[in-house]
Amino acid sequence: MSNICGVSDTVGEDEGRGERFVDEERRHRLDKLDGLRERGVEPYPVTFPRDTAAGELRERYGDLAPDTETGAHASVAGRLMLIRRHGGLIFADLHDQTGTVQIEARRDDLGDEAFGDVEALDRGDWVGVSGAVITTRTGELTVHAERVVLLSKALRALPDKHVGLTDVDTRLRERYLDLIANPDTRRIFDVRSKVIAAVRATLVGRGFTEVETPVLDTHAGGAAARPFVTHHNALDIDMYMRIALELPLKRLVVGGFERVFEIGRVFRNEGLDTRHNPEFTLLEAYQALGDYHDMMDLVETIASQAALAANGTTMIEIDGQPVDLAPPWRRVTMAELIEEQSGAKMHPSMPVAEARAVCDRIGLAYDPEWSAGRIMSEVYDEVGEGTLVAPTFVYDYPREVSPLARTHRDDPTLVERFEAVVAGRELANAYSELNDPVDQRGRFEAEAAAKAAGDEEAEDVDEDYIRALEYALPPTGGLGIGLDRLVMLIAGAPAIRDVILFPTMRPEDGEAVPHAAAAGHELPTAAAMAGASAAATVPGAEPGAGQPTVAEEAAGDGGRPVPLAAP
Repeated sequence: MSNICGVSDTVGEDEGRGERFVDEERRHRLDKLDGLRERGVEPYPVTFPRDTAAGELRERYGDLAPDTETGAHASVAGRLMLIRRHGGLIFADLHDQTGTVQIEARRDDLGDEAFGDVEALDRGDWVGVSGAVITTRTGELTVHAERVVLLSKALRALPDKHVGLTDVDTRLRERYLDLIANPDTRRIFDVRSKVIAAVRATLVGRGFTEVETPVLDTHAGGAAARPFVTHHNALDIDMYMRIALELPLKRLVVGGFERVFEIGRVFRNEGLDTRHNPEFTLLEAYQALGDYHDMMDLVETIASQAALAANGTTMIEIDGQPVDLAPPWRRVTMAELIEEQSGAKMHPSMPVAEARAVCDRIGLAYDPEWSAGRIMSEVYDEVGEGTLVAPTFVYDYPREVSPLARTHRDDPTLVERFEAVVAGRELANAYSELNDPVDQRGRFEAEAAAKAAGDEEAEDVDEDYIRALEYALPPTGGLGIGLDRLVMLIAGAPAIRDVILFPTMRPEDGEAVPHAAAAGHELPTAAAMAGASAAATVPGAEPGAGQPTVAEEAAGDGGRPVPLAAP
C-alpha cells in the first residue's frame, strides 16, 4: 500500500485504514462536487485568463521588503499544494510549472459566499486567482485574492505534505502523482529535456541532418537482441519493432546524407533491471569520411555539452566523487587496460591455452569453445570496465566480438571500435563502419546459420542492405549513445526507470495477464528493481553474450541485457 495521504506503507491494519481513508476522502470530495453543481457552479470550466506565471512573479518581485504593495495585479493559476486556515484568513501555496507563489484570501474582501468556496477547496485542486501583488509582514511574495475560481476539482487526496510519495510501485505506475508530489522527479525530467535538446543542437551545429526511420520493419537488424513481433493486418505480414537504428541510417549515407542522425525509441523483448527497459531512447549518428577517432571527439563533445546545458557545468557526481565530463577523455586500448588492472598481457593472436590461464588466475569461468579474442573481451569485462569511473574510451576490440566493425587498419585480429565508459557503465559505442558488401554478406550468412540453429537473437540476410552497400558506402564512422543512461549520469539518477516517464511495469491486479506471466514467467516488480538501485551507481560489468553491435553497446548492454527471470 502506498503512503498516499500519509498512510503507512505497512501491511495489515494500517493498510486497511489507509484504504478506508482514501475511499472516504474521495466520497467527501464528490459530495462537494455535487454541491457546487447544485448551485450552478461549474467545477471544470473551459479556461482561465492567466497572465503571469509564479516564476515570473518571483523574478520581478522576489527581492521586495516585507509589507510592500507593488500596485501591480496578476492572474495566476495552478495547483493548491498547502492550505493554512486562520478563521477569516486563508493562506495557500499555488504551484505551477515555473514555481510556487503564496495566495492570501480574506473573508472581508471576498464576502461570505466566495470566501466559503475558498474554505471548501482541497489540496490538489487547480484554481485561478486574480489580485494585487504584495509581500506579507514576513516578506512572503503573495497574491492578495480579489477573485478565486475553481478550475478543476481533485477527487483524490495528494500524498502527505511532509512525507511526499515514497512507495516505489505507486511512483512508477502513477508518474503524474510522482511529478506532483516529488519536486526532484520533475527536476530529473527537466534535465532529460535539456540533455536531448543539447544533443540535437550539437549534432545539427556540426552539419548533421536529423531523420526519422521506420519503427516497424520486416527485419530486426542492427543488433543482437530479441525483437517484439507484431502483425500488419493490411499487408498480412509479421513485422518487427526496431531493435536499432543502424541499418536504415547507413542506407541514407549511401544515398548522400553524409552526416545523419536519429534520436528514437527502440524496443527489445528482453530483461528489466536498473539499467534496462524494454523500450529506450537511442541516438545513432553516422559521418562519411569519419572513423572511430572522429567518433571519440563527437561523443565527448555531445556528453559535455549536454551536461553544461542541463546543469550549467560539466562536473557531475558519481557515488560522492566529482567527475568532469569536459574533453579530453582518457583513451586506452583494451589490451592496455587489462594489463593495467590484472598484469596480464593479452592479444587475440595469443594461444588459447595462455588466455585460459589468465581466466584461471583471476577466477573467471570460460566456455571451452571461446577463442582467445572472446576470452580477452570477457577478461576486460571482468577486471577493466567496472574500474572506470572517470570518462574513458576503451578501444581496439577483438574481431570475434565485433562483427559489424571494420577490421583494424594495422592489425587484422582487431577491429576499429570503442566503448565510452563512465561510472563503470557503457555509455556509448562506435565503429569505423564495415562497408565491404562481400564481407558483410558473409557475416549476415553466419547470422542466418545461427538463427537456423536456434539462436533467437540472430537474423536472416538483409538483402536490401547488401544491395545498398553494393552502391558504395563511403568510409564512415558511426556511433550509438543510450540517451537514458546519459540522462542518468547527468541527473544523478540511480536507475533507468527514474529517467523514463512511464517505464514498463507488471500489470496491476485485475488487469490483463501478460503472455509471459501466463506461461509462468514472472516479470520483476518495481520494488525488486528498486532493491538493486543502490548497487547501480557504479555497477560491475555484465557478462558479454553474443556479438554486440553499435546500437546494442550504445544501450550499455555489454552484449545484451540479462533478464531477471528466464525467458
